[in-house]
Amino acid sequence: MMAQVALTTRTGQNFAVTDLGLFSQLRQFIFEAPKAHIKAEGKVFLKQILDLSSAEISFNNLSPKTSVPFYHKHRLNEEIYIFVKGKGEFQVDDCVFSVGEGTVVRVDPEGERCIRNTSDTEDLCWIVIQSRVGSYPDHTIEDGLGVQKRVSWVGKQQI
Repeated sequence: MMAQVALTTRTGQNFAVTDLGLFSQLRQFIFEAPKAHIKAEGKVFLKQILDLSSAEISFNNLSPKTSVPFYHKHRLNEEIYIFVKGKGEFQVDDCVFSVGEGTVVRVDPEGERCIRNTSDTEDLCWIVIQSRVGSYPDHTIEDGLGVQKRVSWVGKQQI
C-alpha cells in the first residue's frame, strides 16, 4: 500500500514511464504493510506503477540520523542495493559496513538486513532491485540483440 501521491504513468506498446521526482522528494511516499505493522516514509515500489513482470524495484529515502525500524529477509528473492546519495551503515546478519554514493550491495534471501543514515544533515537515498535468486543464468549482455537500424531522433512521437 502506498500513500496517495499523484503519479502519471504513460504507456506504449512496449514500454511504461513515470516520473517519481527528485530523490529529495521521495519522503512524499509512504509505504504501509499493516499486517506486518510496517510504515516507512520515503519508499516507493515500482512493480505496480510500471507493471513490472521480472523484478521489484524500489526508490528509498531515509532522513538524517534515522534507521529503518525493522529487519527483513526474503523467501526467494535476492536484493541489490544501489546507493546514490548520502552516507550510512548497512547491516547483514551480524556484519555492519559503511555505505554511500556509489556503493552497491547484494544480499541473499536469507540475510537479515537493515540500514541506517549516519549523516547529521543529508538524506540517504538508494534503489533496490529485487529478483528471484538464480533466475538469470546468462552473462552480462547475452540476452541483448542488435537492431540493424540507423539511430534517428527526428519525426518521433513525443508523449
